[in-house]
Amino acid sequence: MSLAAISVAALVLAITVSCVSTANVGVLAIVLAWIVGVYFGGLSVGEVISGFPTSLFLTLVGVTLLFAQAQVNGTLDRIAHRAVSLCRGNRGVIPIMFFFLTAALASIGPGNIAGAALIAPMGMVVAARHGISLFLMAIMIGNGASAGALSPFAPTGIIVNGIMPTIGLPDTEFAVYANNLLAHAAVAFGGYFLLGGWKLFTRASDAGPAASAKVDQAPEGVDPVGEPFEGRHWMTLAVIAALLVGVIFFDLNVGMGAFAGAVVLTLFRAADEALAMRSMPWRVIVMVTGVTVLIGLLQRTGGMELFSDFLARLATPNSVTAVAAFVTGLISIYSSTSGVVLPAFLPTVPGLLERLGGGDLMALASSMNVGAHLVDVSPLSTIGALCLAGAPVGTDNRALFNKLLAWGLSMTLVGAFICWLFFGVL
Repeated sequence: MSLAAISVAALVLAITVSCVSTANVGVLAIVLAWIVGVYFGGLSVGEVISGFPTSLFLTLVGVTLLFAQAQVNGTLDRIAHRAVSLCRGNRGVIPIMFFFLTAALASIGPGNIAGAALIAPMGMVVAARHGISLFLMAIMIGNGASAGALSPFAPTGIIVNGIMPTIGLPDTEFAVYANNLLAHAAVAFGGYFLLGGWKLFTRASDAGPAASAKVDQAPEGVDPVGEPFEGRHWMTLAVIAALLVGVIFFDLNVGMGAFAGAVVLTLFRAADEALAMRSMPWRVIVMVTGVTVLIGLLQRTGGMELFSDFLARLATPNSVTAVAAFVTGLISIYSSTSGVVLPAFLPTVPGLLERLGGGDLMALASSMNVGAHLVDVSPLSTIGALCLAGAPVGTDNRALFNKLLAWGLSMTLVGAFICWLFFGVL
């Protein structure tokens, strides 16, 4: 067996283990890269380690630290409560507001998983209080979170935008974000209205004693009333705003800017740095950077070309966007979208199109991005699981689980169609 084939087998093993095990696939990927590179490929440990994405690591740590501080000091929670109050009890508007609120929070830095973790507990309780289907609320929150996932400020967006220049797509941050956001908005609002959301506009809120009791049983930390902003919260908002302005208008490095903002909040005692450090998604950071080391080895050994050959056999020039969305979506149901699926598949885009005789790099990359994210409302994925966990006491969790699972699985086909339509036809 050639070294390229061995490296591909190592990647397939890592993906398989990520689907059936709770082991951190990033740690496994580093071990596999070491074994394959040193003992099969004759590389030095230093050459294997050179694939570690230092810039990506620092950017992820900086951004997640800053927004962990904003989470632990209560700033993001207060923003969410203010947004709910704007709906004034209009049931049809409430889930729509939660879509935009979750998308906005995910976009400005926390990312899709953190955004869902912040909003889902409150959103599910609010849905129960106002007699709104928990399934519909989960669809809107889950897709809202994924809609903001590829923002240049969000962790997954940082990961994807780090890969895009390597496949011939530099300076595409806005297009990557917009394509993903529009696709998720189309699916979320289509599902919301097709599955009964329009009926919520015809009836006033019927929150009563039973619903209020469910709110009283809300998870710890969920306060339907909300609390006033204090000095530390205004300072946190000012730091985040300064970071956004610096990145958008002054070409500020988002990772270094986030580190600077985190230092300011710590020095002025606006946030507990130790608590923020403990709440950071270290598992995801290790997962992403570890898989990137293995992907780097595939590129060095020619394994990526073999991987592209395999995908090319499944697709034609007309169906490649649909096939890419279906395959990435199917794997993403059971595996990490940002840590495994996109780092593994996006680098195959140029080679895949070359084997098909040409095509649109952006269309294929967008299909992979969208297809991998659309399935994340499944309860087998973190975002869907957060929505399920946020359901108040008294909910039929098994029925909600089944609905979310059916939705997530159906998104492999819906995602294939949407990507074929958006990126292959239009």
